[in-house]
Amino acid sequence: MTNKVAVYWPGDARDIPNQLARPNMEEATAQVVAALKKLGRDPYLVEGFLSKPHHAIEKLGPIQDPTVGVFAHWVYSPHTTDGVVGKDNPLLLASNFSGKWPGLVGLLNTGASLASLNRSFSRAWTDAPDWTQDSVFMERLREWCTTGKIAYETKAIRYSAPLSAAAVSLAREVADEIKARRILVLMLGDTSMGMINGYFGPRLLNKHGFTEHKVDQAWIIDRGRRIEEKRIDDALAFVKSKGLNFHWKEGDAQDFDENASREQLRDYLAVLDMVSEFKADCIGWQYQLGLIPLRPPSDLAEGLFNSVCRPESNGDNIICSTEADQGNVVPMELMKRLLKKKGLHQAVMFHDVRWGAEHEGRFLWVLLNSGSCGAYAFNHDPSTLEGAHSYRQPSLYFPTPGGTLTGESLPGKMTWARTYILNDELWMDIGKGEVVQLPPATRDAWWEGTTRQWPFMAADMGIGRDTLMAHYLSNHAAVAYGDIFDELVALSQELGFKVRILADD
Repeated sequence: MTNKVAVYWPGDARDIPNQLARPNMEEATAQVVAALKKLGRDPYLVEGFLSKPHHAIEKLGPIQDPTVGVFAHWVYSPHTTDGVVGKDNPLLLASNFSGKWPGLVGLLNTGASLASLNRSFSRAWTDAPDWTQDSVFMERLREWCTTGKIAYETKAIRYSAPLSAAAVSLAREVADEIKARRILVLMLGDTSMGMINGYFGPRLLNKHGFTEHKVDQAWIIDRGRRIEEKRIDDALAFVKSKGLNFHWKEGDAQDFDENASREQLRDYLAVLDMVSEFKADCIGWQYQLGLIPLRPPSDLAEGLFNSVCRPESNGDNIICSTEADQGNVVPMELMKRLLKKKGLHQAVMFHDVRWGAEHEGRFLWVLLNSGSCGAYAFNHDPSTLEGAHSYRQPSLYFPTPGGTLTGESLPGKMTWARTYILNDELWMDIGKGEVVQLPPATRDAWWEGTTRQWPFMAADMGIGRDTLMAHYLSNHAAVAYGDIFDELVALSQELGFKVRILADD
């Protein structure tokens, strides 16, 4: 490798988040530059945030030197991928480890997107105040500077597991049902915020018992106008009677009122009608930037779909994957079917892998996403919405007021999974662990240090920080209460997915 190293800033597509994160980015960049110089390299900066795909094409495309991206806030993956695909110069994604500034989330998403495009890359991370004093980080950086890539420990990865005969039999029952009628995903758009790793399309889905029908979200506006007010009245009365706590006009959320929640329920009902019309099994709901000035956020609707207790319910939840992420809707739907077949409650939660830290001798991940966590996580009672709250989504990202569906996830054993693209095939990551209830002071510190309006889950995923950061190919995870590990491995294999099991023990 040459001594020269390019350092660039991947960015959000929106200017305000980039500017708010700028001091944090400058600090992290200074750390990267100091670390590279300590290793005898000559770093230079690519000017400005790469906040549009053409920035990556124009600024990263011509660079042949080894290149480092600084991930210290949320970014869109095309702001890296579109400038580096088709090239083989060494590429490193480097991140701090912060819940407030989710650079690690952007690193995981960008890394998964690069992998889906067969573009090689390496990753490095640290929570040290002085990056040059983190010996593990510096050794990895030295390896990358010397060889152009970093090798990571793989002892936590397996590709098979001993399965019980009962689990295999149950999985085959579910697989036979899917083969008799393939799963239809109603897609309300796709590729939210550049998450290209989360879109598979019919060419890959149809190999594994799934397919999609894509609907323009303009239909939500058009059909929402024709939703009868009586249905919205009844929906609002229902969720209030079932215990959902609306935090209208609290603090700086003075524009968040009953009408805002009514409009969210209007969208819920419009999408519910489309699910019925197309006989869809599940939903992928895009976070569409072009729609947020026109409609409230979809989070309340998404959380309700993922709850059995919901307006106009047929007694079942409808799996809804936020950000139109097929990498989560696939395992969520499979996990739902296995849970029901095994006699467990069918709720499956969607979460970001947002941050993590040691607590009482084990590493816990903060799983936190604005949408698609049903109320069962907060009460373990499918007949109620008790324990669920709706706070205004932060106005910085959501100019039209609307609320979340949030709460503190209760403790219990859990299974988690994720589908992703690698070498043009669909893989399924599977693991198991435990949702943990933290002491109130610790919980509040972690929650306030991320995004307080969003549903909170502290989880031992069976893998610590370094295993996930080195190997995981997403920033999202599907989580279900109960042990369906054997069944999910067997079902994934039966449907033709490549299986990878992540477990530190």
